[in-house]
Amino acid sequence: MTDAAAPTAPAAKPAFVSPVSVGYRNYAITLLFIVYVFNFIDRQIVAILAEPIKKELGIADWQIGLMTGTAFALFYCTLGIPIARLSERRNRPWIIGLSLAAWSGFTALCGFAQNFWQLVLARVGVGVGEAGCTPPAHSLISDYVPPNKRATALAFYSMGNPVGALIGVMAGGLIADAFGWRWALLVVGLPGIVLAILVVLTLFEPRMKAAAAAAVAAAQPPKTSFMDVLRLLRGNRTFWLLSIATSIVAFVSYGHAPFTASFFFRVHGEEIGLLGAEWGLGKIGFLSIVLGLISGASAAVGVGLGGIIADHYGAKDLKAYMTIPAIAMAVTLPIYVAAILMPSFLPVLPLLVLNGIIGGTWAGPSYATVQSIVPPHMRATAAAIFLFIANLIGLGVGPLAVGIMSDVFAGPLGMGEGEGVRWALIISQFFIIPAVICFWLARRTIQGDMKS
Repeated sequence: MTDAAAPTAPAAKPAFVSPVSVGYRNYAITLLFIVYVFNFIDRQIVAILAEPIKKELGIADWQIGLMTGTAFALFYCTLGIPIARLSERRNRPWIIGLSLAAWSGFTALCGFAQNFWQLVLARVGVGVGEAGCTPPAHSLISDYVPPNKRATALAFYSMGNPVGALIGVMAGGLIADAFGWRWALLVVGLPGIVLAILVVLTLFEPRMKAAAAAAVAAAQPPKTSFMDVLRLLRGNRTFWLLSIATSIVAFVSYGHAPFTASFFFRVHGEEIGLLGAEWGLGKIGFLSIVLGLISGASAAVGVGLGGIIADHYGAKDLKAYMTIPAIAMAVTLPIYVAAILMPSFLPVLPLLVLNGIIGGTWAGPSYATVQSIVPPHMRATAAAIFLFIANLIGLGVGPLAVGIMSDVFAGPLGMGEGEGVRWALIISQFFIIPAVICFWLARRTIQGDMKS
């Protein structure tokens, strides 16, 4: 006799079926990586141009922080969610392509600014455009790639961050040395419009794959509201711990970005000038090459390694997706502080390389976790909420906070501009400690929160 009370086995998760060939998948992810490279070229180029912009327009460090962070982040964060909601039902390649054309055009317009507020408005435009990039891109990649390779794929896409920063810093510095900061912004902005056309014409939207009417209807994702996504995420401790941790990491990294070159100019300027002269370059051109190659390349290596390592160990234990960023962030604290305290320029460089490699490993496992703790039809919105939290704090507050600290230490506390920016960078680095704690706590909940 059948026992009606016998427990039933849990339903197996459906096997992943890729909507595209492996060859096309590799092409699409590579193209999205290039788009993200342009995203960060246009976002970070102002970091190397901060000093000449400051001198020509006569502005303070807090205004540099406002321009590079808060003004950009205000619209970048708030528009990310409605664009992500649109991405759940509409053509994601078109959204990415149009966004790319918008932010590239506004980057070029930055070169025509005649005062601080004109520059701020143009940077707002860059933020509006860039809001339409990463949420739909993460969602597309997650549709193309099986779960056990998602951290590697998203880490490869995320390498666009340091690679774009590398190119932006190097190109911006060299062009600014030769022709001025305005030409640097104009030259890096315009090529993105051409790339936008390629995105629209060649990227495939998986939702359009089915040909038969019944198949098309079946392939449509369930209709969900923004509140449905929030209700799902509300009780997901992994998501909130990860969001807090990432927002703190973003606060530190974005807070440092506009002032790293300024720190070296103010503290090690004489040494940099002598070294640059040996290469036949000015200070800006020489420092842009050195910082671009060291910081950008090392971070790119770290981001790539983080995804590969996470997928390897995560296949055995999902906790690895949170263990890797927790340990990495803890290790970067003493390395970065030691680098900024170095009395001369050259010994800083190997420490920055080490810091970049270790510090980049958090991205792949973190983004893959966000994409795997929600169903497919909620991925763009979940990514947008995640980025909203991270960038509102990181971009919106980080540069402004570091700029204010620098001004306070330099002026009211009498340290001078060089020591003011040095201690602003050091103190802000200690904010990484609560991020380490949140990453570590997320190890306890990640297994229960995974959806796919």
